Order: sequence, then C-alpha cells, then structure tokens
Amino acid sequence: MADTKDINPALTTWDGALGLPRFDSIAEDDFAPAFEWAMADHLREIDAIAGNAAKPDFANTIEALEVSGDALSRVAAVFFTRAGADTNPAIQALEREIAPKLSAHYSTIGANAALFRRIDALWQERQSLALTEEQTIVLERHWKGLVRSGAQLAADKQVRLAEINGRLAELGTNFGQNVLADESEWAMFLTAEDELQGLPDFLIDAMAAAAAERGRPEAYAVTLSRSIVEPFLTLSARRDLREKAFRAWTARGLSGGEHDNRPVMKETLRLRAEKANLLGYENFAAMKLDNTMAKTADAVDTLLMDVWEKAVKAAGNDEKELQSLVAEDGANHDIEAWDWRYYAEKLRARKFSFSESEVKPYLQLERILEACFAVAGRLFGIQAVARPDIVAYHPDVRVYEIRDENGEAFAIFLGDYFNRATKRSGAWMNALQSQHRLPLPNGQQGELPIVINVCNFAKPAEGKPALLSLDDAHTLFHEFGHALHGMLSDVTYPSVSGTGVDRDFVELPSQLYEHWLTIPDILRNYALHYSTGAAMPDALMDKVLEAANFNQAFSTVEYTASAIVDMHLHTATTPPADPVAFQDGVLNAIGMPKAIAMRHAIPHFLHIFAGDGYAAGYYSYMWAEVLDADAFEAFEETGNAFDPETARQLLDNILSKGGSVRAEAAYRAFRGKMPTPDAMLRGRGLLD
Repeated sequence: MADTKDINPALTTWDGALGLPRFDSIAEDDFAPAFEWAMADHLREIDAIAGNAAKPDFANTIEALEVSGDALSRVAAVFFTRAGADTNPAIQALEREIAPKLSAHYSTIGANAALFRRIDALWQERQSLALTEEQTIVLERHWKGLVRSGAQLAADKQVRLAEINGRLAELGTNFGQNVLADESEWAMFLTAEDELQGLPDFLIDAMAAAAAERGRPEAYAVTLSRSIVEPFLTLSARRDLREKAFRAWTARGLSGGEHDNRPVMKETLRLRAEKANLLGYENFAAMKLDNTMAKTADAVDTLLMDVWEKAVKAAGNDEKELQSLVAEDGANHDIEAWDWRYYAEKLRARKFSFSESEVKPYLQLERILEACFAVAGRLFGIQAVARPDIVAYHPDVRVYEIRDENGEAFAIFLGDYFNRATKRSGAWMNALQSQHRLPLPNGQQGELPIVINVCNFAKPAEGKPALLSLDDAHTLFHEFGHALHGMLSDVTYPSVSGTGVDRDFVELPSQLYEHWLTIPDILRNYALHYSTGAAMPDALMDKVLEAANFNQAFSTVEYTASAIVDMHLHTATTPPADPVAFQDGVLNAIGMPKAIAMRHAIPHFLHIFAGDGYAAGYYSYMWAEVLDADAFEAFEETGNAFDPETARQLLDNILSKGGSVRAEAAYRAFRGKMPTPDAMLRGRGLLD
C-alpha cells in the first residue's frame, strides 16, 4: 500500500483558488499511488463504521457513510475528469487498470456483512426512527445499494457478482476507449477546391483548424467530431464525400481490429443478464427500472412506440418531399442516410427562406454563453463571474464563480467547450464536488458544488470567432441546465445532491432550460452577428422560430430507434450472440426507414456501453421531455417566460431539492399534476 508520504496532497486536499484542485500541481504518475492509498483509507473508515460498538443509529451509520471516502472521491473526480476530457495513453492505461480495482473495492464494501447488519437494522426500524423524508430516502439508497452489491447473497454468489462487476468495469472502459480511438484516428483531408463545394466559411475555418492540429496545415479535415461531421453532411454538395464521411462516422466501434466493440458488447450484455438474475430480476432492464419513475419496460415501451408510429409516418411524408429535390437536381438516386441532412437543409431554405449558414454568424459561443448566464440571472437571481486568473485542467477550460443576489459565492462552474483529439465525443455535466451540509471529518461544515460542463464544439482558427449551430446552442443550454441542477442544490446529504435523482427525472432541468434559448427577447439581445454586432433581424428570427419543428420527424426517429434498441437489448430473454445483427433485427421489426440511421448505433453507443449509466435508460430523454414540455407550459400560461413566481416554484420544488424528495412528488409540488405526452408531441409537431 502506498504511504501517505508518496501521495501528492494536491489530489486529496483541494486548497487551490475557490477550493478547486491545484490542477497544475498534479502529474499523471500521482494518480496510481493516490488511488491505492485512498481506497485503503476508505476501507478503514468503512470498517470503523461497521465495527462501531454503539447501537446503529442514523448519525453513526448513515451520516458516517455519507462523508466516508472523501479522499477517494477527490482523487477519482480529478482522474476521471482528465480521462474523459483530456486523456492520453498513460491516462488510458491507468483507466483500464483502475476500473476493475475500483469495482473490486466497492464489491468489498458491498460484501461487508457487519455493515449491512447495521443498515438493515435501521431499514427494518425506519418507521419508528422519526426520520425526515430526505433521511428516509438516503437510508433507502444505502440499503438498496448494498442489496444490489450482493449483501443478501450467499458467499459464492457474492464472489461471482464481484467478478461480474469488475469485468463490466473493464469492458465499459474498453468500449469508450475504442470509440475514442476510431474517432481520433480517422480524418478525411480535402485539398481540392471542388471538394469544398457548398461549405460556408465557418465550416471551412473549423476544418482548417482540425487539419492543422493533425499536422496538415495545407488541407481541410473532416473529422468524426459531431461539430464537424454533421454540418459537413448537411452542407457539402459532394455526395461521394458525404457518403465516405457518413460511413466512417457510423462505423465507429466496427473497425474489425483491436478497437472493434462487437466482442465487448456481446460479453457486456451476457454479464449484465447474469448480474440481474443473480440479484433476482427477470432481466437487466427490470433491475435498472426498479428505481425510476417509469418502473417497468412496458411503461417505457408504451411511450416509445406511440411516439415511434407518429414519427415514422411523418418522416415518410418528409422523405417524399426530399426525394423531389433529388429529381430537381437531375439525379435519380433514392434518399440515403448520407443524403437526408443535405436535402433537408435545402428544403428548409426553400420553405422558410433561410439556411443554417445564415443563422450561424449570429450564434457566437461567447454571446450564447452570456445568454445562458443571463437567463439564470433573470430566473434565479444568480450571476457568473469569470475568473481567468484560475488555472484548470486544460488551457481551454474557463472558470466562473457563481454568486447569489447578495454577491455571495455558492458554486464554482467550469466550462470546457472545444473539441480536441484527447476528449471523448458528446457533451456532459459532472460534479467535481456535490453540495451538502454535513460536517466533514476535517471539521469543514458542508461543501459548495463544483460543476463542469464539457462540450465538443469546433474550435475556430486563431483569431476567428467560435460559431455555433442552433443544435450546438441548444446543447450549451442543455448542459447548463444540468449544471444549474447541481449548483442550485440545497440538501443536507451528498448522495441526494443535485443530479442525484431518478435516471428518468435527471433530464428534466436540462431539457427545460433549452426552451429559453429561443425566447425572442433572448435572441434579440444575444444572437449578435460576429463581425457587425448587429442583432439577428426580426425577419430571420421569425423564420427560425417558425421552423422550430422542421425535420422533427427525422430527429424523433433517429432518437427513438436508439431508445427502442436499448430496451430490447436489455429485456431479451437470451443475450444476443451477435448484438449488431440483433440491433438490425429490431430495426427491421419496427419498420426503421432506410433513409434514417439510429442516432447512436450500438457499436458506439457510449450512453449504454461505456458504463451502464443510461443502459435500459436511454428512453429517459423522452420521458423527461414529457415533463419539460408541460413544465414550460407553466411559464407560458402566465404570459411571461420569466414569471418570478413560477421560477420560484421551479427552484423550490425541483432544482434545489435534488433527490431529497420523490421525483413524482417534486413534480406535482411544482405543477400540481402529472403531465400527458400531449405537450411533448405538440412541441415536436407530431400531434394531429
């Protein structure tokens, strides 16, 4: 075991500015000994709790558990932030090594019989303990967590469960690293002028920057970063190049070599099914849905298939319109998946007299970020103060102090917005540190939240502005909605802080926040042309708003297909021998349109295979959309998107509560009722 003298204190004691880690004082070789020591220290704390001679009570058992493992949490927070957002071969090697070790560590805790006896005694007596609702939920989480860790299993089954969890941790790490390898290793370099047909300056600039980063300053690179490949598929007039880029994009994880994810998926699904059966569940989906609002796969299926049928019908009508544009171009090919975005953009330009290239100059990253902060200020009275003097884990990362109406700091926010080869794809929020009010072993009373947003926007060439697509801008607002959920948390216990809620409730704040991006007042003030500073003209803004539902059938089909496949994978009676063939079989059975691809084909479906966070849970974006559409109608019904009383109800009943109340109770307290899918379907233009 590593000695404390071998541990870099910058990892375990965060004494940098604003209580952040001193990132610039942490070296890659600091992590391994720190993990080793912190895991051992955590087990010492667990043994002390389990071996306490005093009768178990909430304070000496549950509250002690809530603040145990602080050093390990800090080491892991810094390490996995680096692993996701700024990795390298050394970090990746350690990630592969540490994932099964961490799994074994938590399996050891789960098999601690003395610890479970204490928690089980409290659980059985919970009705007589005079617990608050928050305490009851925290107790339930710890009890169920240990049960799911095998606390009630026979010793031999506990050993097998630990083996399964360790292997699943390895597989999840391998899956994510394989996708990143396929993304970072592929690029299509363009050098001829005719290869740039149809591409606007903002995309050409981004491709030039990407090529220069890869050592080809004379070329333009189409990469598999969504911020480049999607606009390329939308705007490139070269069908042959669109097809080449699309096939590479959708083949991530199917390389056939060392980065091929097919064997990873097959083993993952087999082990998940075995784990669920060991714990007494019919299948992995039943296990994952146990602690959600949906509760059952049937409830999920009812929602998804109702939406699917409407979306496929609408997409069929849209495809006919797109096919007519192919004929107008003098071509006779069918619409293929690499054609849809291109012809949809042409159709949008015709129907609404604007194109993405007209809108993008008004969507500067800096201004849209200001809009994010301004909306939060108007709704919740907070302000973001930039701290360029503070060093984060990468030079691109911005640090902000988040203050309340009295100027008091209550949270720290980090924004990491640009794509780079060392960052995994997608966008996400995570908390380096969660808000809570419990005293820590070091005497500190509670902690402020430290929240990170990570995105993958195309980094502009030197001296050029960072311009966003409308989808990018929605992503920025979406992730900041998650950040607000973490930063506005006001709970006692860290396990229910911020986004520590039911999986199908966690997307409500993020998806709800997106609605404020397209409030006309926000667009007028923040959608400013990057070169002239002029506001987006009302005529263009009206067209953008009018076109809000344009191509929604396409978006709904590609998303819902992924959610349906996810549920089928995890409810299958027998894990599929060939997951890709199984995926294709599901898509054929539900009538997947040939011209539309899944948003996330399973070989690169990070949500469900790089860990199990969204496994049997990708549906939750749509489940939450039912809630967010209804929630925004609460503001619309007042005639004021910034209605102070509705904003206060949202803050008091949802954003500040985290998981300290039941999700359905939180929503009812805010809205007075549970919603139907109607508002969501209207929002997508799918309700007749």
